[in-house]
Amino acid sequence: MILFKENIDNKQGFILPTLIAFMIAISIISVAVVEMMDTNIGIVGNGIKSQQALNIAEAGINYYLWHLSHNTGDFKDGKTTPATADATLGWGPYTHTYIDENAINEGTFTLWIKPQGNGSTVVNIRSIGKVTGSKAIRTIDAKIGAPSYASYAVSSDAAIWFGSTEAATGPVHSNLGIRMDGANTTDVTSSNTTYVPPSSLGGDGNSHPGVWCNTSITSPVNCNTRSKIDWRYPVPTIDFTQITGSLCSMKKTAFLSDASTSSLAGLANACSQTPTTRTSSYLPQRSTSGSFSLSKGYLINLNTNGTYDLSYVNGEVDTSTPYTSALTLQSVASGVSMPSSGVIYAEDNVWVRTNPTFHGRVTIAAGRLATTTNANIVIADDLVYSTKTGADAIGLVAEDSVIIAPYAPPSSGSFTFEVDAAAIAQNGTVLYPSDYRVDSDRCSRGWVSSNQLFNFFGAVATRQPWTWTWLRGSSSCGDAAYSSTEGKYISGIQHNNSQYDYSLLYTPPPSFPITSTYNVLSWREFLTKP
Repeated sequence: MILFKENIDNKQGFILPTLIAFMIAISIISVAVVEMMDTNIGIVGNGIKSQQALNIAEAGINYYLWHLSHNTGDFKDGKTTPATADATLGWGPYTHTYIDENAINEGTFTLWIKPQGNGSTVVNIRSIGKVTGSKAIRTIDAKIGAPSYASYAVSSDAAIWFGSTEAATGPVHSNLGIRMDGANTTDVTSSNTTYVPPSSLGGDGNSHPGVWCNTSITSPVNCNTRSKIDWRYPVPTIDFTQITGSLCSMKKTAFLSDASTSSLAGLANACSQTPTTRTSSYLPQRSTSGSFSLSKGYLINLNTNGTYDLSYVNGEVDTSTPYTSALTLQSVASGVSMPSSGVIYAEDNVWVRTNPTFHGRVTIAAGRLATTTNANIVIADDLVYSTKTGADAIGLVAEDSVIIAPYAPPSSGSFTFEVDAAAIAQNGTVLYPSDYRVDSDRCSRGWVSSNQLFNFFGAVATRQPWTWTWLRGSSSCGDAAYSSTEGKYISGIQHNNSQYDYSLLYTPPPSFPITSTYNVLSWREFLTKP
């Protein structure tokens, strides 16, 4: 019995330290669990704050997206400071308090705004989000941009007809409808489900789909077997009425470019001002009395070194050829430096050519906003920029029409005539004319040989119908040429190709009109702060 009792005592002595060890282990685990929970709560809390900072930074991007859509060209957040931009980050810093939907101050976002320049609508926005009462900071870099009227190879407020020998490289759009007998490489869109094409633009009196082709056309593209996957209709319309405001803005930009006219830009009626002072960016009316003639204005020769030569046009006989014979010219200035804004605004008609190519970025606008008459831009010769990578661009914005003169292509022989431009006709059309201006009863010149080519590189936006060629009928008609393939006489260049300059989409010529609001092009988080 004594031995049995001793064994019990020994076991009790063994259990006690084991129990104590177990309790200590439980305590250690509990402390660890509590610490881990506390750490996780802290991590979750920091994660929430970090996400809040990211949301606030994103709100900064959305804010400036809205701001630019309502204040195009304002890269200083509505302010006048700083005087100079940071070389890396641009204009800023501009700090805003972020108030949530419950009227709680959650933090701030700080903006840096850097426009790409050279006429581009692309802007880099850096937004730094901070949370109130926290060290959480997140930074977002975004590129935003607005599509311009140079977003299409050809766009029109009227019907469009691409003939079988005409090709479209790049997107094409009509607010009315399109007959596409020629080849196309990408989207062809119409704002209508169906339309009745006018007879002058391929119509037969019947209703047709928004985009269609004539089933009798089998060469060089077979209408019956061609792919129509890129033909889309209906799509939203393009608003051509916005261009009026853009011409006014370009006129103000021209005023601001020179000290002698800069004070006019801030006037409430700035666009009705008609100063007689000529600057590198502003060309006044040819007559101070405001009289107007379609055969008078200015000739601008764009030079390879980025300058331009200026002449008065005192008369035009468009039945003559080439431009040196067709135009009565008086030299005004040579080697004029391009204005820093890249905008030349003329209060009269403009004739334009390159000498022989142009290196630089320029927009030439012609408008008589203070009168009831509209100005034209006439392409008088080859119009070619030196590189086709986006470094060079020529914008032509006419209050009325952009016209390729009958004397612009070579009069005969084999040739490749070229025009590189983003052309807008606010109220008129972009076209080769069907008749001469000085003799409206005489059909204009035609070229029908396969070795007589016209290459258009750029973009066309026109209020009225666009065309490079006219079918004149089976009877002889002035200077129109007979086409055996069409069985009709033709004015214009039968074999032509309209190729879109894709660099114009978000890098149009300086101050070129935009069609819609800004969009986010790219978005990324920046892991370091400035």
